Amino acid sequence: MCHVAGYVAAMSDLSDLLDALDLAPADGGFVAGHVTEGGAPVVFGGQLLAQAAVAATRSAEGKQLTSLHTVFARAARPDAPLHIDLDPMHAGRAFASTTVTIRQEGKLCARSIALLHVPDDDLLRHAAERPDAGRPEDWAPRTDGGLWDLRTADDVDLADPTVGPPELLVWARFPDAPSDPVIGQALLAYASDGFLIGTALRPAAGLGQADAHVRISTTVLTQTITFHEPVDASQWLLLAHRSTYAGRGRSYGQADVWSGDTLVASFVQENMIRAFPPGAAPAPGGRADH
Repeated sequence: MCHVAGYVAAMSDLSDLLDALDLAPADGGFVAGHVTEGGAPVVFGGQLLAQAAVAATRSAEGKQLTSLHTVFARAARPDAPLHIDLDPMHAGRAFASTTVTIRQEGKLCARSIALLHVPDDDLLRHAAERPDAGRPEDWAPRTDGGLWDLRTADDVDLADPTVGPPELLVWARFPDAPSDPVIGQALLAYASDGFLIGTALRPAAGLGQADAHVRISTTVLTQTITFHEPVDASQWLLLAHRSTYAGRGRSYGQADVWSGDTLVASFVQENMIRAFPPGAAPAPGGRADH
């Protein structure tokens, strides 16, 4: 799936994304549209995560999404609708689970296993402490604000091939997001897709996120996101990324997400980062799907 190259969102207006999350009922699931920024060859993977999150929640009335594990099988094109199939696995008093499969023209693009729950009262409670990332207003905007507002602590630019540690602190918010908690989770899922490949590239001399799909072949292979607390995506969220391994053409990364001092979610991601196979590199000025 495509990641957020140079922090440019895969679509330019929040209303477009919200329209893509307004799933139309269909036999066995839903049909979804999508919009991508002009010229993008594939649908942004974060959009598929967000749509899977909405579909899973709509499959289990009265329960909240607690985790979503997704395998990306192939890229989705921006010129055809997406079909989302639901296959319930279990539905009980406290938990429910379902499989969410996203297809396009009969080809499987992504499949998720979703776990939903009814939250219980605390038996115990603890959480990691939020890292020091300054204040969002301390750092320069990385987007034009049409879809979301992004800032990076210390004004780190992932497109810059300057060597740095495999860590990245990102401030993100969707200022006009509705208060719907399902949409809050979906928008966080959208935001979670974009930065762990760039984080893994930071220690690599001469490479930056701008090289993805141009000089090197990259894609998100799997992602698991766990929601700890309700999410208000209209407020600033701090996404603290760290890549703990890279090698053998793969990278692995983790991130925690805070709203204020509250840890609201965590996610992990496995990625492909490798040289293009012989003859597969894009022509000068072009971009590959992966």
